[in-house]
Amino acid sequence: DWKYRHAGLMALSAIGEGCHQQMEGILNEIVNFVLLFLQDPHPRVRYAACNAIGQMATDFAPGFQKKFHEKASTALLQTMEDQGNQRVQAHAAAALINFTEDCPKSLLIPYLDNLVKHLHSTMVIKLQELIQKGTKLVLEQVVTSIASVADTAEEKFVPYYDLFMPSLKHIVENAVQKELRLLRGKTIECISLIGLAVGKEKFMQDASDVMQLLLKTQTDFSDLEDDDPQISYMISAWARMCKILGKEFQQYLPVVMGPLMKTASIKPEVALLDTQDMENMSDDDGWEFVNLGDQQSFGIKTAGLEEKATACQMLVCYAKELKEGFVEYTEQVVKLMVPLLKFYFHDDILLTNSTSMPLLLECARVRGPEYLTQMWHFMCDALIKAIGTEPDSDVLSEIMHSFAKCIEVMGDGCLNNEHFEELGGILKGKLEEHFKNQELRQVKRQDEDYDEQVEESLQDEDDSDVYILTKVSDILHSIFSSYKEKVLPWFERLLPLIVNLICPHRPWPDRQWGLCIFDDIVEHCSPSSFKYAEYFLRPMLQSVCDNSPEVRQAAAYGVGVMAQFGGDSYRPFCTEALPLLVRVIQSPDAKTKENVNATENCISAVGKIMKFKPDCVNVEEVLPHWLSWLPLHEDKEEAVHTFNYLCDLIESNNPVVLGPNNSNLPRIFGIIADGEIHEAIKHEDPCTKRLANVVRQVQTSGELWTECISQLNADQQAAIQELLHSA
Repeated sequence: DWKYRHAGLMALSAIGEGCHQQMEGILNEIVNFVLLFLQDPHPRVRYAACNAIGQMATDFAPGFQKKFHEKASTALLQTMEDQGNQRVQAHAAAALINFTEDCPKSLLIPYLDNLVKHLHSTMVIKLQELIQKGTKLVLEQVVTSIASVADTAEEKFVPYYDLFMPSLKHIVENAVQKELRLLRGKTIECISLIGLAVGKEKFMQDASDVMQLLLKTQTDFSDLEDDDPQISYMISAWARMCKILGKEFQQYLPVVMGPLMKTASIKPEVALLDTQDMENMSDDDGWEFVNLGDQQSFGIKTAGLEEKATACQMLVCYAKELKEGFVEYTEQVVKLMVPLLKFYFHDDILLTNSTSMPLLLECARVRGPEYLTQMWHFMCDALIKAIGTEPDSDVLSEIMHSFAKCIEVMGDGCLNNEHFEELGGILKGKLEEHFKNQELRQVKRQDEDYDEQVEESLQDEDDSDVYILTKVSDILHSIFSSYKEKVLPWFERLLPLIVNLICPHRPWPDRQWGLCIFDDIVEHCSPSSFKYAEYFLRPMLQSVCDNSPEVRQAAAYGVGVMAQFGGDSYRPFCTEALPLLVRVIQSPDAKTKENVNATENCISAVGKIMKFKPDCVNVEEVLPHWLSWLPLHEDKEEAVHTFNYLCDLIESNNPVVLGPNNSNLPRIFGIIADGEIHEAIKHEDPCTKRLANVVRQVQTSGELWTECISQLNADQQAAIQELLHSA
């Protein structure tokens, strides 16, 4: 009986998420078994097999794709040929979407040709069927499959672009009947995703046609019904077009913004009901309920909330891509977004809105400081209140991050005394809560019910606590970098808590972030920072050789900023730190993946001590060692410091660096070439020009140039040419 086979396959689809560990070990047998049912005589069983494959492709991604790419893609493409059964065809296409969405690009490329061939031939047949019989189910899915393949293949999709674009444009132009709205929406999505995948250069040939079609849709359907599926596809397509066209998109804003603001302004229906009323309203009406106790429930109608969230994300996308080009709309968007910081019905809306704040300030900057300050005043209170009251830690961390970014945009003077007072109280509360939560977790670990599962959930709690701690550090960083030493009296109410973070018995993330906060104080508030030296100097020096690479990195960075910004009081400590830094750099596993960032910060700190506090060390003795440790390529910021110092030394003809008769130059060329290969320095950084000038100077002395170049391998030689070309 086919019903048993159908039920078994549907059950397999349903349990993947919950029985992940149990199924993972025997996934091979399960997949091989399920694939057989794609050949089953009964179409509903074939449908259920597609369902199971699609669901497992999502639940076990990307492992599923890595193990079964050949079998699964071949079987699904064959099933898509099942012309007699529309539903099976459509479901095979849907499973293919799940498969390609999470498929690593490198695995998809070998099948790309075959995939595209099948999708194209199916699309052509289904387009004919649409015209002759009006059937559209398979076509809707195939269009989305094409989009998904293009999205994963990116620039590798360019050769197939001309195969699909004319037909897709044809669908958008002609599928105007009400029953084809979903097909049209999905096709608009497909065109915009292909455009994003192949890039501006290839897409430009069709960009203005596509924009005209979108504009026509927008104006022809200005009375689109609120539940028209095209609206959300249109909104997302506009945002992709904005990414593709960049500044050229600005001209279309007047048409786009109306519907977008309308959707972003949707107000959900809410109701307070007693239990009796609630039973009369089923979930199918799109209502969700939260029980408030006392026989009462709070209900919210969720229809339109997803669209509202998407619209808010698009507004952020425009602000980000167009910057000052979006300035005309910043005021109305800010007035919409700020009140939504209290919109507790939908986390995505909260997250998006907090992200938007610093971006909108960036847009408004062109209107001058007065306009900008007014806008910031409108945001600032709401952001601080939200940091104090937001219950969800994911949303809270995003709001804190956003607030820190806003302070960086606004700079000194952006917070008044009341702001500081309120913020200080909130941050103090967050740090106290951090310590209290740690104690509670330790108590739970002593409990008789304690087991692996409990530990797992305690770990999750700990991770989210530490994440909030990183955001406290972000906010303090932005305040120190904007206000410098004049903010220290305010900071002193937090000082005992930060000192507590760096005690030796605390977990490593506490010590890492505590040190980062003191690093900021040394970097931005020196020489006044030295008055806190008694609290942090010993722990910082001891942490240079800590077991945790994250703690070592924070401590080494601290030594570097002491040398660079700290002033004379820090001299003896720079001398004391040097042998500790060298010990870390020379340890056998210094360059392993987990240690390399800490090690590079140590190398950079040694460079900063030689550059800014040369009387604290024997520079001539240390320099040859330091050169042998270059280049840095993991920590890009520190790489720039070391390369700049290297340029200083070469430009001043330092005899230790150049060696007798310039004998060290080939080695220096090797360092510069390796830095270029690892993209250690961005081409627009002034340091790139300095490095290129060093190379050019050698280029003029024929023999030396030949000697330097001949000692490089082919990749290094190409990198030197690239450097000369780019700077």
